[in-house]
Amino acid sequence: MNTYQLQILKGDLLESFSKEIDAKVLSDAFSRLEDAELSTSDFSFYTSVASVYSSKIEGETIELDSYIKHKRFGIEFSPDYTRKIDDLYLAYQFAKESIPDKENIPKAHTILAKHIVAKSWLGRFRNQNMYVTTDEGRIEYVAASPFLVNSEMDKLYEDISTLLQHQLDISAAFYFASMIHLVFVKIHPWNDGNGRSGRLLEKWFLAQHLGPKAWFIQSEKYYYQHHQEYYSNIRLLGLEYDELDYGAALPFLEMLSKAVLHYLPPLQPAPDLK
Repeated sequence: MNTYQLQILKGDLLESFSKEIDAKVLSDAFSRLEDAELSTSDFSFYTSVASVYSSKIEGETIELDSYIKHKRFGIEFSPDYTRKIDDLYLAYQFAKESIPDKENIPKAHTILAKHIVAKSWLGRFRNQNMYVTTDEGRIEYVAASPFLVNSEMDKLYEDISTLLQHQLDISAAFYFASMIHLVFVKIHPWNDGNGRSGRLLEKWFLAQHLGPKAWFIQSEKYYYQHHQEYYSNIRLLGLEYDELDYGAALPFLEMLSKAVLHYLPPLQPAPDLK
């Protein structure tokens, strides 16, 4: 299925995805998302959640309560404790005001990776082989060859641009947001900051189609709390980039929609008017 004339994103599983995900339930749940009372014009609670948990996936020791005290109430902590999360927070803020395209996606990396990679590699593609490993030293997967990164990312940029020109229903929007996330981390274009970028890009794309409520989804928290499943589902596609089987991607693609449902408060019963 290539209805949208895509180059690297796979649409083959969209029909299966739509059968697995109840669009009405997802739409109703998405419509119930709203900002937190703690947010102000200068502070976003859910951007803090995203920044903290996306960073925790990458091994940062920051805690949400501490970060909120730092970001919302100005309580000082060691700069080493907060600076990478502050950078990611700024990248989310940048994305909220920008379009995810060939110019702005590298800019987002330049912001979020300020204290992760050398200045000369901010927003620039890597030029060496990349192996993604576990804490135990096992190879999770082999990223795209450095000789392929430019062409693969050009395809991804073109596909994102193509999809942004279409009006997607909620099932297709969630499907392609998750597929963009998956394809991006499999390419792994940067020296570091790929996971943070992929999770940001997923939500960034979704917000373009479904509006600002997308920024209230606690996907990064869900991925952190289910990080074994998160990495296992990425690993299902295979080890070598050239041999990836996107036919096995459905479990990963379903995780974003599960995140929406997982954190919703229960509906309050209608008042008894008798």
